[in-house]
Amino acid sequence: MIKSMTGFAHTSGEFGGKRIDLEIRSVNHRFLDVQFKMPEDLRYLESNMREQIAQHVTRGKLECRIQLNTIAEHSGSLHINHELVAELAALNTKWRNEHDGLGKLTVAEILKFPNVIISAEKDNEVIANGVQTLLGNALKDFVETRKREGLKLQAHLLERLELMDDIITALESLFPGLLKTHMQRVRTRLAEAVMSIDEDRLKQEFALFMQKADVDEEFSRLRTHIAEVRRIITEHKGTVGKRLDFLMQELNREANTLGSKSIASECTQVSVELKVLIEQMREQVQNIE
Repeated sequence: MIKSMTGFAHTSGEFGGKRIDLEIRSVNHRFLDVQFKMPEDLRYLESNMREQIAQHVTRGKLECRIQLNTIAEHSGSLHINHELVAELAALNTKWRNEHDGLGKLTVAEILKFPNVIISAEKDNEVIANGVQTLLGNALKDFVETRKREGLKLQAHLLERLELMDDIITALESLFPGLLKTHMQRVRTRLAEAVMSIDEDRLKQEFALFMQKADVDEEFSRLRTHIAEVRRIITEHKGTVGKRLDFLMQELNREANTLGSKSIASECTQVSVELKVLIEQMREQVQNIE
């Protein structure tokens, strides 16, 4: 099953007196690029988190955002930084003496000051384990969203592959008649060349006819590439985006070659229609992992 590189997941939980909100989102990218936005005191977990993400994701620009909020009711395992509180109180007293109009710091204001309330070491461990647990849960949801998006991409590609098959089949059925008409025109030009005994023109007309009349190779390659794209998006497991991108280039090359061998307006139109469908697929392939 193919997977999209676009995905999103969010989860939250309460650990060690903190409410943890963890969010993962990603967009397409040539390689795996993971960025973290989280409190500095959790940075030491980054390496393990990268490894955990790499087990589930191989391509995409991924952002993992973590927010911590203190739970008001939690106080059992917290203690106060008394030295910092004393410094704040001393500064408040000093500034109130120096500046009229300044009020006293309330207990609530002091507790909101960074590092006044310090989590115990036990709580830090609980929080770290909580982050890892939430990341694992979020990654499961994240992968599922990418799979669901991958199914939509698969349906989009299969629909256009079917249209390409129909277009090629229609041209193949028309081609004998188009070739017959083209031969009549070539006969006329050859007759004119023979009358003027222009050997160079004879050679050019014959070579041009042979080149444009032989499109079996283009038809065969187009069908081979179409079959391979269909096989990859329905049977292959793992990373396939780069392989599909290469096949889009090959399909476009054959469509261009078919257009260059045009013997009638119908051939030119088919080449254009094929290239439109290929470009539509190529845009979607850019989002496949």
